[in-house]
Amino acid sequence: MAQERGFHVAVVGATGAVGQQMLKTLENRDFPISKLTLLSSARSAGKTAVYKGQDITIEEAKPESFEGVDIALFSAGGSVSKALAPEAAKRGAIVVDNTSAYRMDENVPLVVPEVNPEDLKNHNGIIANPNCSTIQMVVALEPLRKKYGLKKVIVSTYQAVSGAGAAAVEEMYAQTQAILDGKEPEANILPVGSAEKHYQIAFNAIPQIDKFEENGFTFEEMKMINETKKIMHMQELEVAATCVRLPVGTGHSESVYFEIDAEGVDANEIKTLLADAPGVVLQDNPSEQIYPMPAFCVGSNDVFVGRIRKDLDNKKGFHMWVVSDNLLKGAAWNSVQIAEKLVELGLVKE
Repeated sequence: MAQERGFHVAVVGATGAVGQQMLKTLENRDFPISKLTLLSSARSAGKTAVYKGQDITIEEAKPESFEGVDIALFSAGGSVSKALAPEAAKRGAIVVDNTSAYRMDENVPLVVPEVNPEDLKNHNGIIANPNCSTIQMVVALEPLRKKYGLKKVIVSTYQAVSGAGAAAVEEMYAQTQAILDGKEPEANILPVGSAEKHYQIAFNAIPQIDKFEENGFTFEEMKMINETKKIMHMQELEVAATCVRLPVGTGHSESVYFEIDAEGVDANEIKTLLADAPGVVLQDNPSEQIYPMPAFCVGSNDVFVGRIRKDLDNKKGFHMWVVSDNLLKGAAWNSVQIAEKLVELGLVKE
């Protein structure tokens, strides 16, 4: 549809929050599309979505849906990706998967285009999009790693409710209204839908995202730890994470402590380096109260960094504050960016 020349692109999970953002991002970037196929579960099949002013009917995702598809962007849950991504790849499509299904598969590249685009050359039909919190952190860390070396990272995240899906956001609004009306809020989703207990997110902070592992870390925290090492090709890197859900609609924030290998580096050098880094916007002027905030990053593809300062006790340690739209750079934009990089590197042909 959209253009005479281009690629046959499929979006799996087209009715979800990230799927909708993928469509908007493809349109905003004017990605070269000759045909666009929108896929979803049987429950959502038959609905329509608008792309460049045209209504497109959403079809049920089946193996045969991927015949002739060049690039398939998946964001419909891990079980769907496990079932259909290999089917799409078998039919010649390059899959960019936005779930955790393949991220730690040693045969699947885990890619953030500002950090490790060359890994795309090693794909076997499936490319994994990292966790949203990992993406924004490594975009900020990679310029520092390249220039100064990197030894240790300790991150605490302050994650938006949209990371748990549209229903979680609606529940947050309902809880907020209930509390303001003097009523008892209902909690059915957070921290984890399948957990025995659920807690209100309105006027609260929940220090659990996903299920707990035997080591005391949550699955979300382990994702950040393992994915960071894989993306940066640094299994020796020391990484720890604490992931917290806050009553924010969109936009993840992170407090990142990092230690570099180089000596004699000051905070101004770090700021200068990050100001010129790809995909990074520096917002760091404490005297004028300028620093990144999630309320002002929504709708942007960039990663915002500020509050950069040297640690008071470790001469190689620094702190920074990192904020990004988790639905865009953390998901949809990174996926489309991977697709653009595939085209740029000649890894997919019209």
